[in-house]
Amino acid sequence: MRLLSVMDNPLITRLPEIRGSYRENALLSKTNWFGVGGPAEVLFRPADSEDLAMFLQQKPEDVPVTVIGVGSNLLVRDGGIDGVVIRLGRMFAQVNVHGTTIHAGAGALSYNTAQMASSAGLAGLEFLVGIPGTIGGALAMNAGAYGNETAAVLIRAEVLDEQGHFHELSPQDMGFVYRGTNLPEGWIFTGAWLQGTPDDPAVIAERMAVISSNREASQPIKSRTSGSTFVNPPGQKAWQLIDAAGCRGLQIGGAIVSEKHCNFLINLANATANDLETLGEEVRRRVYERSGVMLEWEVKRIGKQLA
Repeated sequence: MRLLSVMDNPLITRLPEIRGSYRENALLSKTNWFGVGGPAEVLFRPADSEDLAMFLQQKPEDVPVTVIGVGSNLLVRDGGIDGVVIRLGRMFAQVNVHGTTIHAGAGALSYNTAQMASSAGLAGLEFLVGIPGTIGGALAMNAGAYGNETAAVLIRAEVLDEQGHFHELSPQDMGFVYRGTNLPEGWIFTGAWLQGTPDDPAVIAERMAVISSNREASQPIKSRTSGSTFVNPPGQKAWQLIDAAGCRGLQIGGAIVSEKHCNFLINLANATANDLETLGEEVRRRVYERSGVMLEWEVKRIGKQLA
């Protein structure tokens, strides 16, 4: 008797029925800011949190799961991603004001959350206007800028564990560290409650305008980039180390170190994910040779290299 091959039993036929949508061999280069990367074996867009929970509870244990947001701090490798890639859609992007608190879905853009808080006269969330990506990403990365960070404004986070069980976590439960948390790998944020402080909406809007202006002046935000590439080492600035190592403007294939802010890598339009990752590793090597500091990637790299 002939054994069944993977082609005889494609992954999508093994997955539970859902109210959202599945798509096979989904191109991921259109879902991240670098604009590179191979396909997802299956892309799953859950209808809502309950749909996502049910999927996690019923999926085969051997099926790997990867969660992506809008791909603002993500490098998808050219070989794509095996298993199921989950992308949170419209139902996870809602932002609502409740007194002095904001409830934001994990798929809500950080920028939109800051704008909603400003319109409601709630200060303290202005820094989010300078952070690309979603609230889910901000939680996972403990994203911060301009003197504030996600940990400082979080009341509680809503998350699903790998078995599809809901949890509400305090900032202490999150185990926040610089640009990260101590939560188990595979937990998925679905939303968050954030604390604001009453203030004049016009004053808040002015502070946000300054942040936006400073960001545009100092960062290559109109290029194909994915934000800060490397984490700042303790007491140091990654961009200064990169500059001192002579990497400003360094190019490999279609990827280049930004002349404007050298902690940013840019896709010049024809870069592959391998170009970008190879360039990043070359920057790390040169910085280490020059300063003895090994930079850590802040951009999350996922997926397979092409053979």
